[in-house]
Amino acid sequence: MAEEKNNEVKKGRKRWYVVHTYSGHENKVKANLEKRIEYHNMGDKIFRVEVPKKTVTKVKDGKRQDKDEKIFPGYVLVEMIMDDDSWYVVRHTAGVTKFVGTSKRPVAARDSEIKKIIHRTAAQPKEVKIDINVADKVRIISGPFADFVGDVTEVYPDKAKIRASVSIFGRETPVELEYNQIQKV
Repeated sequence: MAEEKNNEVKKGRKRWYVVHTYSGHENKVKANLEKRIEYHNMGDKIFRVEVPKKTVTKVKDGKRQDKDEKIFPGYVLVEMIMDDDSWYVVRHTAGVTKFVGTSKRPVAARDSEIKKIIHRTAAQPKEVKIDINVADKVRIISGPFADFVGDVTEVYPDKAKIRASVSIFGRETPVELEYNQIQKV
């Protein structure tokens, strides 16, 4: 019996599968699945469980905060050899709704797609998000224009900067500022 199981594993190919979960439960599903893999002794068939994330820096009240955001909310990647046992362990994990694919047969993701996703999560420039829009009033909290108040005229999320119109000596002057130099009024 054990010999047949080993032959099945040898025949099977390690592939990545995408599992659909309840949105917001991806990390719980990952933790639950890792516990089930250990409990059911499936480490020889289910190898990795990943929740693809990227780090985003948000600026709130002039303070930078790093936060992980899921790239694919509601989905978890599982590297496994697909057979009845491994399918059962993954499919019956709390929070898992289904495998991506047809109802009868999960479809493996292409290796090239998974490599891109994993590469995207590993080495990425930090993305900065800020809750500032054109026409908002901002207070400059650092730099040569500290304590001035201006109106946002442009937002450059890719550069993590804004352009604001500031009244200096009674004259409106455009000033380019970084997100960490401003605070929404």
